[in-house]
Amino acid sequence: MSDPDGAAEPPSPPPPPSPSPVPRPAPVEWPEDGVLTRDWVAAFAATLDWCSRNLPPDQLPTVLPADFVRRLLLAAAVILHREPNIVRVDPRPDQAVVVVGDVHGQLHDVMFLLRDAGFPSEERIFVFNGDYVDRGAWGLETLLLLLAWKILLPNRVFLLRGNHESKYCTSVYGFEREVMVKYKGQGSQVYRKFLRCFEDLPLASIIAGCVYTAHGGIFRGAVVLPSKRAKRAKKGHKYVPSSTDDPTTLKLGSLDELLKARRTVLDPPWEGSNLIPGDVLWSDPSMDKGLSLNKERGIGLLWGPDITQQFLYTNNLKIT
Repeated sequence: MSDPDGAAEPPSPPPPPSPSPVPRPAPVEWPEDGVLTRDWVAAFAATLDWCSRNLPPDQLPTVLPADFVRRLLLAAAVILHREPNIVRVDPRPDQAVVVVGDVHGQLHDVMFLLRDAGFPSEERIFVFNGDYVDRGAWGLETLLLLLAWKILLPNRVFLLRGNHESKYCTSVYGFEREVMVKYKGQGSQVYRKFLRCFEDLPLASIIAGCVYTAHGGIFRGAVVLPSKRAKRAKKGHKYVPSSTDDPTTLKLGSLDELLKARRTVLDPPWEGSNLIPGDVLWSDPSMDKGLSLNKERGIGLLWGPDITQQFLYTNNLKIT
């Protein structure tokens, strides 16, 4: 439209320049002194976010070199290996505890969660209940980010093992393939380092002395199998098997038994004497009373509300 005097309307100002794209980040390097800082972890998270949105999967090593991944996994494994099967989380009155369930490779959800709940700090403790990988597209990045937080704040971030942190699940549900696609010729070595780290993850936590958390749940007592020598009948005597010879004899396990279980297994066994890790990772609650074998899964147990009450009462807990 022209003005009343017939003069031309001044031209509209040019649109503001479009924001320049975020530049490609440089390859991530492990700190020279091996000490992570909050700024380093924040920059690492931003790099992971950029890669997930802009980089084809098979180009990830140009930003996250395999040697860097191995160093991060090793540094985290050293810390995790020193932790007991049950980590005790004893917050002060002014500390909050955030318990997180399955995240399954959803990097952006994890980053949102950390921002929304508040990042780990002296005032805020996180307990993750496992299943960091498989199904989602960024299992590798998700677990590396959480391990970086663990290295930075080992007494404020606790990472428990889930049933997907195993060789079997990762070979079936996608994580092994994810690593092989992203790291190609070095994929097998990187994948093995992840498996080794899985073995070091603790199995359960007790928070504030009264809350028990684990990926699966309640577990049976330790199974004592007879030795070969015990099975050999003495001359003139007939060997009579006892109830402890039957690995299907189920009784509720104790926290001491969980503490003594051998967790450093790639796949928790479903038979033999070391059944507690499989129970803790694979068991499911049931509306039916008692303990029974989890036949649908082929590993772990089903436990009823009566067993929950017994477990809480026996161990002086309030919630599981």
